[in-house]
Amino acid sequence: MWIRNVVFLGLVVGGIALLTWQLFPEEIPQHAPRFQAETLRDHSFQETLQRVNAAFRKDWAENGVIPAPRAPDLQIARRISLGLTGSIPSLQEIRQFEAHGPEDRIAWWTQGLLEDRRYADYVAERLTRAYVGTEDGPFVFFRRRRFRHWISDQLLANRPYDGMVREMIAGRGLWTDNPAVNFISFTIDPPNQKGPDPDRLGARVARAFLGIRLDCAQCHDHPFQDWKQSDFQGLAAFFARTKHGFAGIYDANKGVYESEERKTLAKYVVPPTVPYSPELRPKEGTWREQLAAWVTSPGNPYFAQATVNRFWAILFGKPLVEPVDDIYAAERRPEALEILAEDFRRHGHDIRRLIQLIVNTEVFQLDSAADHELTDLHDKLWAAFPLTRLRPEQVVGSIVQASSPETIGADSHIFTQLLKFINENDFVKRYGDSNGEDEFAPGHSTIPQRLLMMNGEIVHERTRPGLFAGSTRVAMMAPTDEKAVEIVFLTVLTRRPTEEETAYYVRRLRGEVPEDVLPKDEAEAARFKAQAIPDRNGRFQDLYCTLINLTEFSWNH
Repeated sequence: MWIRNVVFLGLVVGGIALLTWQLFPEEIPQHAPRFQAETLRDHSFQETLQRVNAAFRKDWAENGVIPAPRAPDLQIARRISLGLTGSIPSLQEIRQFEAHGPEDRIAWWTQGLLEDRRYADYVAERLTRAYVGTEDGPFVFFRRRRFRHWISDQLLANRPYDGMVREMIAGRGLWTDNPAVNFISFTIDPPNQKGPDPDRLGARVARAFLGIRLDCAQCHDHPFQDWKQSDFQGLAAFFARTKHGFAGIYDANKGVYESEERKTLAKYVVPPTVPYSPELRPKEGTWREQLAAWVTSPGNPYFAQATVNRFWAILFGKPLVEPVDDIYAAERRPEALEILAEDFRRHGHDIRRLIQLIVNTEVFQLDSAADHELTDLHDKLWAAFPLTRLRPEQVVGSIVQASSPETIGADSHIFTQLLKFINENDFVKRYGDSNGEDEFAPGHSTIPQRLLMMNGEIVHERTRPGLFAGSTRVAMMAPTDEKAVEIVFLTVLTRRPTEEETAYYVRRLRGEVPEDVLPKDEAEAARFKAQAIPDRNGRFQDLYCTLINLTEFSWNH
């Protein structure tokens, strides 16, 4: 019997030691062990960065705008984490971040995330929305999950973006064997046994890869822009010979794109033509190969600009040029867009380099608040970091991560990953989601969303006391109440509390009811005190729920 007691005691002591190490580790594990600061100190990288910063400063000076100050490092780290992984940093990551020297901390932090599967998976989903939308499509001919996983693998390997796009446009084979062709097979209409839809493909190529709403000229010449109906039809005609069969997607030797004269209803053949810069179209290869080469050509300005604009939007929550899929219509294109696009072209369409450039710009690192008044002009000229609502998957991803001091990622236990997947799917369905084309449109909080945050099962389950719950572990391991409040603030809001916040929440943790929240009526005040949560673990849960329901938690700032 005594042996069993000793073993049990040893397990308990070991468990407590493990929990203590996780909350207060003496040695911080490496975040980006292969980090090489020299790459980011390269002359061309710094030159591009300075040109972008100078372009924004010029706009500020010409308009008499005083920009917001630089944001605290932890706030910048939170933005990067939300943009690249769809979640706030874990307490473990915050410890790693603060243990690194401040000189190149942001670049080091970004590189670590770019080598993380969480980044590849999250950004792959954002890109998949732009390429094929959010619907599952025809199951017989389309595998959205395989397509998303393929994009994730390309991002993790840092494959040049132009190569990815060429394979999506011109790829051949089965959608199960060659996931890239799901971009094509998604448009197959099974009930009518039709092949890939040239019109839908032409519209997707223009919007997703060029940032042009050419489909607005599908039925008639565009009323406000230079695009003609023939421009859209010529682009769609590149897919006229794209067929599907037992071998999957292939290119036939014959096939034409036909249109109909509106007045006479007479049919006529439209040859494949590009809407601009025809000299960039190669003469060799299949029609789709020619189109893919034209779209991704270094001489095609819209390809690089559209890519820069989309990744800028993913990181900021707002595109540099709105709307994200119609750059051509913009009244004004910031000089920074072309500077970054030029660098993207010159350096082999390197997505990681582009992301590093964006997060190291002065505008990305500005605060969203200032001691002076911030006006609409500040927002227009990017003189302060734009306040944007978190997307549904970012909200639930942050709730899940806030419930654990350790990073929840690809290395987490399979049960943890499965539970996270179930939580996120259920939450997003209840919270509400937008389709791929509207994902950067300003949103508004709804009453059901607020009720889901305050009373939803996910928030309750993730914050309630339990042996392995984050709130319980903080309550057990924190040496002081002040330290406990600090840890919870770091875990949920990625910042330390102010002195006033610390004093307030310490009193609440101790079961005290601050005088400023008590009703003036003595009887009501007595009842209020009687209803105070008596259990300390329950008070920790209350603290987590309170911070998660702050407006600050649900916004990128």
